[in-house]
Amino acid sequence: MPESAARVFARLSTDEPIADTETVLGRAVVLGGSIAGMLAARVLSGHAESVVIIERDELPSSAQRRRGTPHDGQLHTLMHGGRMQLERFFPGFGQQARAEGAIVTSAMNIRAYADGVQKVSDGKMGLISSSRPFVESLIRRRTLDLPNVKVLTCRAKGLVFEGDAVTGVRCADENDEWIEDADFVVDATGRASKLSDWLEAGDWQRPAMRRMAIDINYTTGIFAREPGDPALAAAIAYRTPSTAPPRVATAAITAIERDRWLITIANYGRQEPIKGVDEFRALCAADQPPIYREAASGEPAGELLTYRQAESRRRDFHLLKRFPARLIAVGDAVASFNPVYGQGMSSAALHASALSDYLRSGPDLDEPAYRFFAMQRAVVDAAWQISTSADLARPDVNGPYPRGYRFSSWLINQIVDASVVDQRTAVRFNSVTYMRTHPSTLVKPSTLARAFRVNRGKPV
Repeated sequence: MPESAARVFARLSTDEPIADTETVLGRAVVLGGSIAGMLAARVLSGHAESVVIIERDELPSSAQRRRGTPHDGQLHTLMHGGRMQLERFFPGFGQQARAEGAIVTSAMNIRAYADGVQKVSDGKMGLISSSRPFVESLIRRRTLDLPNVKVLTCRAKGLVFEGDAVTGVRCADENDEWIEDADFVVDATGRASKLSDWLEAGDWQRPAMRRMAIDINYTTGIFAREPGDPALAAAIAYRTPSTAPPRVATAAITAIERDRWLITIANYGRQEPIKGVDEFRALCAADQPPIYREAASGEPAGELLTYRQAESRRRDFHLLKRFPARLIAVGDAVASFNPVYGQGMSSAALHASALSDYLRSGPDLDEPAYRFFAMQRAVVDAAWQISTSADLARPDVNGPYPRGYRFSSWLINQIVDASVVDQRTAVRFNSVTYMRTHPSTLVKPSTLARAFRVNRGKPV
């Protein structure tokens, strides 16, 4: 009997240390040096004699923005589920992050607001609060400290296929072109991945692409704050979608390294860009919790940063019937979601967990990695369900609607409403949104029954 998605997700999201790794590969090649690529390289380092990361950009030596990630100046959240995986791959990751300036929060200094109402704390799950470049830099340093991992600065231009497997990567720099031999290849080149084109050019199946228009707009400001750990380190305030999109649909704030606040304001639809710091501050002061106004009153640390994402998308590798052996894809190269929900880094970490589980299972590497894609699907489906179900509640999003959407959305809304005031429901709801458990766990009869009673004002 096939293993349920919830059981697969539970196995991948475990916090148990990784053990029983065995070297089964000679040379592994990872395409892309972002978070997803670095985490894949970390996993492969325990199973390959050598790992080569092919990255077109020079990687910074410190926590700096880089050209290949235009959204990295926006607020990023390392969810509890992703944080647990980073501790598995890099023991002491949280302690090191804190020692270098990140704020490691508990549930007690995180706040969430729904339509202006403060939600009850779940009392359990915390975050690592920092900028995206800070987290990426720490992951990169920990990965490149491994003796069998190195970076090659060049551009990947295609794959080499021999028989039913990938055997190399076509590479080029300003002066030369060559082939990097590979016993295993991971595509981590992000939303703009060319893997589908390369597969088609090699007479393999092209994965179907699913898209959902979201038209989300971000503006982020960074401001100075008082030194030390703030009593309130992170907050998110969101509004129920309406026919007239609010100027601020979601506002998120987090204390980051070097005594700064990072505030992101998100809206959707056709709205004018925010014009300067004065308007940004005015929006933080209007209809937002006091912490936003206080944080935005500090000295600006640079210009406002904007970002727009037109759609969520996923490539369904798990549906392919013909696929070359010794090849997988991870991260945004597989699925990228509405960034408002903060799933990206944690999804990448869980993809790496799926790769670890796959390689430790003793697979036949001369066969396509269908078992890996089946496990990865549990993660992608979970994140896709969370983000798209919320996006479909917006009047300007026109589907596609999954089968049974109206009933399932009604059930989830019951749980969402109850999570505002009931701690036990909040624990279960946040466990899903923080990517610790699969969304299917929310529709257990006991959870639904409790939500119904809470929403009707009955004792629980």
